[in-house]
Amino acid sequence: MRAHYLQHVPFEGLGSIETWLHTAGYDISSTKLYAAESLPALDGIEMLIIMGGPMSVNDEEQYPWLGNEKTFIQQAIDSGIPVLGICLGAQLIASAMGAKIFANPVKEIGWFPITSVPAPII
Repeated sequence: MRAHYLQHVPFEGLGSIETWLHTAGYDISSTKLYAAESLPALDGIEMLIIMGGPMSVNDEEQYPWLGNEKTFIQQAIDSGIPVLGICLGAQLIASAMGAKIFANPVKEIGWFPITSVPAPII
């Protein structure tokens, strides 16, 4: 099994997702879009993960690879490949599917600890 991820900046890697993929038996490959790497053929990719980044999904003039990436994402979805988007990645999925993407008035950044609470007694 092979999972492929798209990386937009050097500091937005898989994080703990990588451990899960290895535990689940996936081989992992990547495209570093910030380094001008080419998108792969979809053959043999069984999961696509699209990571985050500080750019906007609408910044195609500044980041011309965004247009090709959206087409690639649409083709993966059309091929039935499971696709997961993190932050910018989720926006790219939405854009590839035809949604209008606009700025949130509140800035969101990063991963934060999650604390469980006891279930309520009913």
